[in-house]
Parts: sequence; C-alpha cells; structure tokens
Amino acid sequence: MLNFAVAKYQFVKIGKIFYIHYMNEIKKMVEVLRSGGLILYPTDTVWGIGCDATNEEAVRKIFKLKKRADSKSLIVLVDSVDRLAAYVDDVPDVAWDLAEVSDTPLTIIYPTGKNLAPNVMAEDGSVGIRVTNEEFSKALCYAFRKPIISTSANISGNPTPENFYQIEDEIKNGVDYVAEARRDEDEKKSPSSIIKFEKNGTFAVLRK
Repeated sequence: MLNFAVAKYQFVKIGKIFYIHYMNEIKKMVEVLRSGGLILYPTDTVWGIGCDATNEEAVRKIFKLKKRADSKSLIVLVDSVDRLAAYVDDVPDVAWDLAEVSDTPLTIIYPTGKNLAPNVMAEDGSVGIRVTNEEFSKALCYAFRKPIISTSANISGNPTPENFYQIEDEIKNGVDYVAEARRDEDEKKSPSSIIKFEKNGTFAVLRK
C-alpha cells in the first residue's frame, strides 16, 4: 500500500519515474473514490469528472450529474500499460505498442472490457481506456490502484471546458472533491485522440 506522508511533498515511484506530488490531496481523493464519491481533477487532456470505474453506483452518479444518457460509454484512466490485461480481454499486439509509445494522449477502445462496472462499457461490451502520462492523474491512478473514470467536466451537450475556469458551477458543486492542483493553468486543453479496435484486429481512427 502506498505510504502517504504527513509532509506536503513526497516522492512517488511510478514505474521507473519519480514524481513530486501533493500527497495529502491525493490521499483525500483516494478516500473519496473508495467511498463511491465523485472527484473533479486535472488529467492529461481536459479536466475530468472521475469515480471508481468498478463501482456501478458511482458511475451512475456521473451520468446523473452530466445529465447524460447512461447508454453512452465512458473513458477510463489507468497509470500503466501493465493494468490493461486486468480490464481488457485479448489486447491486440499493436494496441500494446500504441498505448506504450504514444507521445500524445490516446484513448484506445478495446472490443471487450472486463472487471469494470457494466455501465462503463458500451452496449457492445467495448471500453475506452487511456494510459495517462500526466503527473497528477498518473499518481492518483497509481495510489488508487484501480481504474478511474475520466469524462469531460460539462453538462452533456454543453461545450467541453478547456481549463478549470470554464467549468460550470453546477459541475463543481456536484462532486465530492475538487482538486487544488493545476487550477491556475489557463492553457487550453483538448480531448484525446481515439482509436477503436474490432474483434478481428482491425482498427479505425475515430478522432485525431
């Protein structure tokens, strides 16, 4: 289990990389996730609404907050390609390579997900997973040790916020914890690229 220090900063080992993070904040967020709550947090793309991707009731809260049809699937974040086998049946070889070497945020939709809340996956059983290399979200996923939902912080149908300041109060007030990290950044962020794999191994680019 990850050792959270009382000190404000601590080194966290993620694979071969060491990051410095606000460990007290990550500890609080992990507690919220474990209790079935919702978080608002910075990711490798836009700010996201998150919850435990294995908790069906928590996922249902996200659909309710976003006023989004629960027939739509959600994207899942993990901290390492090593997590994929636990949540995907038969990861194609090329998908392993893409997930590991992509130098920009890339969401891969796999044909068959497993060990996730049923309402995370699409009606055909597929699931979109992204390996995050952004420091904060990577450390959060590492500390939680389970996949975390990452869906844009907006009411369904409204524009996707490009930074924290553009997030609606309804979203901020509708979650159980709002991350302090990276709030002051005004750089505009955009969603990830998306590639979808079929069961026969073919794939298509859905969003560049």
